[in-house]
Amino acid sequence: MELRHLRYFVAIAEEHSFTRAAERLWVAQPGLSTQIRRLEAELGVQLFSRHTRGVDLTDAGVLFLERARTTLAAAEIARHTGRDLQAGVLGAVRLGLATTPRWDPVASLLDAFARDRPAVEVTIIESYGGALARDLRDGRLDAVLAPSIFGSAELDSLHVGSEPWVVLVGAGHRLAIDGPLAVEELRGEDVVVTGHRDGAGYDRAVADTLAGLGVNPVLRRGGPGPALLASVADGDAVALSTGSAGLRDDLIARPLCPVQTLNFELFWQAEAVSPALTELIRAAGDRAAYDGNATRPPLRAVA
Repeated sequence: MELRHLRYFVAIAEEHSFTRAAERLWVAQPGLSTQIRRLEAELGVQLFSRHTRGVDLTDAGVLFLERARTTLAAAEIARHTGRDLQAGVLGAVRLGLATTPRWDPVASLLDAFARDRPAVEVTIIESYGGALARDLRDGRLDAVLAPSIFGSAELDSLHVGSEPWVVLVGAGHRLAIDGPLAVEELRGEDVVVTGHRDGAGYDRAVADTLAGLGVNPVLRRGGPGPALLASVADGDAVALSTGSAGLRDDLIARPLCPVQTLNFELFWQAEAVSPALTELIRAAGDRAAYDGNATRPPLRAVA
């Protein structure tokens, strides 16, 4: 039994006629009749009752029609699997997102990607950029979206955009007002950093940004994980981050003046690019181009 036999059978059942089925299938009617007789002989049952007005399904034919349609549908899905994999519409991507700081448009990027590629399962892991970069190199992640300071020579990357630094202050802090915050106002303020080896890139970026503006910050180690900004919320210190997406209710984000920006990139290993990951890289490149932030070719080393 071949798939074409099932297609012949379904066409005849739907048309109630060998003649109309032959026209629909673009095959000769005598050959079609021969193939159906062979199918009935192989099954050991009669599928059609023939009469002068055409054909009707027998009870066995009714049961076989349901199963034939199911088999053909499964075959069609299987036939498209290779093409779907090549197009990146199937598969999974493990994406690491740096928690501090973060690229604000990531939520809209992932939302659009989920709509466009619903069969790609995206798993998000959030952590310090250093930990994510290590997991990427060790193969535990497929890609990482983080500040460019976490890149390395063995990773390929795509520039996705930049975000302005903002100063986070607690609601009870003396600097807790709306509007830009002049860098001079940070003199003498404790500035929270991670103090963690995997957050060293972020800590260095904070120190270098302020030093470049003439402020030598007093760096204070924050708490682990969600407790990182606890002292900021209490009004005992401030912190530097980017954007305001997901900001705690007890914190205020004030744009740093003069404006300073931090670049963000999508990182991956060139030798471990799956079709699904290729599609995510392309989506990130399209988003970067739409935002007008892309400064490099959107699919370097991806084919």
